[in-house]
Amino acid sequence: MNVLITGGAGFIGHHLVEHLLDNTDAKIVCLDRLDTSGNLNRLGEVLEGHFDSHRVKVLWHDLRAPISESLARQIGPVEYILHLAAGSHVDRSIDDPISFVYDNVVGTANILDYARTLHKTGGLARMLYFSTDEVFGPAPKGIAYKENDRYNSGNPYSATKAGAEELCVAYANTYKLPVMISHCMNVFGERQHVEKFIPLTIRTVLEGGTLQIHSNATKTKSGSRCYIHARNVAAATLFLMSYGNVGEKYNIVGEREVSNLDMAKMIAKILGKPLRYKLVDFHSSRPGHDLRYALDGCKMRKMGWTIPVDFKQSLTKTVEWIAAHPHWL
Repeated sequence: MNVLITGGAGFIGHHLVEHLLDNTDAKIVCLDRLDTSGNLNRLGEVLEGHFDSHRVKVLWHDLRAPISESLARQIGPVEYILHLAAGSHVDRSIDDPISFVYDNVVGTANILDYARTLHKTGGLARMLYFSTDEVFGPAPKGIAYKENDRYNSGNPYSATKAGAEELCVAYANTYKLPVMISHCMNVFGERQHVEKFIPLTIRTVLEGGTLQIHSNATKTKSGSRCYIHARNVAAATLFLMSYGNVGEKYNIVGEREVSNLDMAKMIAKILGKPLRYKLVDFHSSRPGHDLRYALDGCKMRKMGWTIPVDFKQSLTKTVEWIAAHPHWL
């Protein structure tokens, strides 16, 4: 099995590389431009000492540009494309929306065009595009969005991910490209960028600082998310590579919704440190940050998907690992 992973040096990407190495015989090519999101040190730690590290090849490329014939030759034969490369930080998308259009929409168009050349020769079995729960916009209490519910993007990041989704649908309809789409909720795990909530909370607690937590306008209730560990996302990806249907969308959902305040308290408890925090009405002063996202995971559960490692165990292991490897903070 030959797998191309775009964004393979990214946070989810490197966990996916490790999972495929441990659970398949796949030959893996990682395509990454190694900027804010991509970090070769992630892959270095995963591959160091791994008896099968020779199965992984890393190539530099910025997907704002098409994949050239020479790069395609370097990539070699491809049966599966896992497209994770993307700009993913809401704040940066608000400050610089055009760069997210290039990264997430144009970049996806270029990988789709490359996939089309593979499909013409009959070599491509599946392409999985990684989208986000944020394309559906904020979820009112009691609502969990299904795969084909309407979109209501709340910021430029989610809008560009939704636009890229529609390109995937268009290429599937026009060129019969074997594309699938996944929506994933908030992912956490080892080696995550410190701008994200969980590693930021760990650093703040360890340093004895005050954590700012997004809340409602009255500063009485924090936002909430359904968190899922990157290894569980990787396992779900391998499941979809085997059992997913071309042309369909799938929600990859954690088993537990947690408020950001409760998450911070859990992290502080695991660390054995006090939590100092301040609820901040960030949304009113800067629209684009939604208090709650929620997805319905029934579709994959009915297919037989179950989460390998539960939330509490995943969180504890992650917090302890990051505290023991502070260079990632």
